[in-house]
Amino acid sequence: MRDTNYNQLDELCDRGICIIIPTYNNEKTIVEVVQRAMEQCRDVIVVNDGSTDATTELLHAVKGITLVEYDNNKGKGKALQLGFRKALEMGFSYAITLDADNQHYPEDIPVLLEANKKYPGCFVLGRRNLSGVERSFGSKFANAFSNFWFCVQTLQYVPDTQTGYRLYPLHKLYGINGLTSRYEAELELLVFGAWRGVKIVSVPVRVYYPPREERVSHFRPGKDFFRISVLNTFLCLLALVYGWPLAAWRGLRILVSTLLALLFFLVGTLLVITPFSLCYVALSKVVKLDFSAIRKLLHVFGSLTVRMLPLIGVKTRIMNQSFEDFSKPAMIICNHQSHLDLMLQLSLTSKIVFLTNDWVWKSRYFGFVIRHAEYYPISAGIDVILPKLKTLVERGYCISVFPEGTRSPDGQIGRFHKGAFYIAEQLKLDILPLVIYGANRVLPKKGKYIRTGNILFSIGERISPVKQREIAESILQRAKLFRQFYVNSYHKICNKYDQNA
Repeated sequence: MRDTNYNQLDELCDRGICIIIPTYNNEKTIVEVVQRAMEQCRDVIVVNDGSTDATTELLHAVKGITLVEYDNNKGKGKALQLGFRKALEMGFSYAITLDADNQHYPEDIPVLLEANKKYPGCFVLGRRNLSGVERSFGSKFANAFSNFWFCVQTLQYVPDTQTGYRLYPLHKLYGINGLTSRYEAELELLVFGAWRGVKIVSVPVRVYYPPREERVSHFRPGKDFFRISVLNTFLCLLALVYGWPLAAWRGLRILVSTLLALLFFLVGTLLVITPFSLCYVALSKVVKLDFSAIRKLLHVFGSLTVRMLPLIGVKTRIMNQSFEDFSKPAMIICNHQSHLDLMLQLSLTSKIVFLTNDWVWKSRYFGFVIRHAEYYPISAGIDVILPKLKTLVERGYCISVFPEGTRSPDGQIGRFHKGAFYIAEQLKLDILPLVIYGANRVLPKKGKYIRTGNILFSIGERISPVKQREIAESILQRAKLFRQFYVNSYHKICNKYDQNA
């Protein structure tokens, strides 16, 4: 079970997320902003961009922050650049940026955190609710101007490209060394990230605009509009020769990777596995044979599939800290994210059979192979398949079940059905927990394309029948507690590996 004291502060730390606050002459608000930010996150980096008022003295009096400072004002772009470098130096993977003028609510950090958990490795932009806010014509025009040219340069629409409330994946800040020094650097980071395929997600956040006479603004309409126009002209030209061709190449690569994977699957199943199985089954009617050769062939196919994945940009990693060799039968419990889950398990051993859904068992393409590999549909009923499974266990086979019953659309762990735990109890089997991470992003449910990414396959320690009864006497309660164990295990894996997403 997860520690009941585990909170947002722990989660931000575990996910490698810090806060960066650039400031220049914000003596009236900086202390309040920093203190409110520290209530939301333990790791706060403040970049003092050459302030000439009391900001410097006030920051020196605040304990618990990491302070980056220098004498001369260099602009927000330079402040962000130095803040990002400091965060990377300290080992962080993500940084949330917010302004020092009290415009942003640090209390909305949980919104950005949830978006990061759902979309790891993406830019998360806090979309400000500007309805009813008194703004100058220049501010309104600048936002619409920026949104329009961003759409032209990246062929993507983002509703608020000028928001300073963002979560950045630090390892995907392309073009950081060539950033412009002023606040238009934030647009520059978005454009270069979009060109390199970094997804951009917008989430609603609150915004506070004080009365006009209390606002601190460093925006200079004439100079800044001219500089932004020059930057957009440059980015549009660069989009023609770099950004758009790069996006086209990325789309072509995804299409080619998907077609190669489909070709590999069709050749393997229709031209190799199915003909072999047909011949083997026909021969078994003449000579007494079991169907272990079909399972061995499926194991080879699964192994080749896993070895092929890096060729199309998918890295796989198996964590087997318990040195499991599958020599002893077990009930394998695995979360279900993708069609790739089956191939991952097949690559581990030939001594495995699966309980399947009806559509798999009856498939016109590979149903014949599935049936003669002695995989059984869970819909047949426990009483019907239990004697057959007992025979397989006596022959040394592991039984694999996806207790959720269907693939998760977002990778999260669904409700566990109790059938697998009942079978394990009846056959006196160890439960062997397997946790898959990342397969839903490579080939999601209802996805049509294979995308680049990382897949982790974690093999846990066996849980004996005695230990299972100690966990819970009731099969239903046992299923609930095992699900919670999987939720916690998956959560820890996500916090660690989402940092490199």
